[in-house]
Amino acid sequence: MAYFPAFLKLDEIDILIVGGGAIATEKVEKLLEFTDKLTIIAPQLSRQMQDYIHAQALSYHDRAYQEGDIKAYGVVIIAVDDIPLQASIYEESRQYRCFCNAVDSVDYCDFIFPSFVKKDALTVAVSTSGTSPAFAKHFRRYLEGVIPEGVATFLEEMKALRSTMPKGKERMEFLDKKAKAYIESWKA
Repeated sequence: MAYFPAFLKLDEIDILIVGGGAIATEKVEKLLEFTDKLTIIAPQLSRQMQDYIHAQALSYHDRAYQEGDIKAYGVVIIAVDDIPLQASIYEESRQYRCFCNAVDSVDYCDFIFPSFVKKDALTVAVSTSGTSPAFAKHFRRYLEGVIPEGVATFLEEMKALRSTMPKGKERMEFLDKKAKAYIESWKA
């Protein structure tokens, strides 16, 4: 079964990252674009992870994962190579009803990280449901080249128009026409 695409508001969700190596660091880097409610549990950290923890004042526990660590979290990301530990944490996540992602182990994932482009208010995510992360990465790079630098200004203009125009069919048609014309102008 394929993964359902969703954009989650992470403001009120505590996230636990188990692991402190390169992959855990990559996940933290991506998550920091959306939230800083991150806790890391790991006996060792990459230099970049140490920098993120200090610069962003992230919570850090210098130790190995212990059963029960996930009970206060809405999301857990397991970024360790220990497959039995991944399985154990995933099974424990069922008890606490938190979403779980075990890096490179789709059997222990409720969700996967898409490849994404974020330019201010615009976020475009690409997923192959885990079948080809390489394709998703290269397609994301293609999209980065297609999205114009001025997209943030356009989106701010659209936001202002939405807030000043009364709701209804006329507003919807006007904004639809404006968005279509803007995107078609990219071809010129």
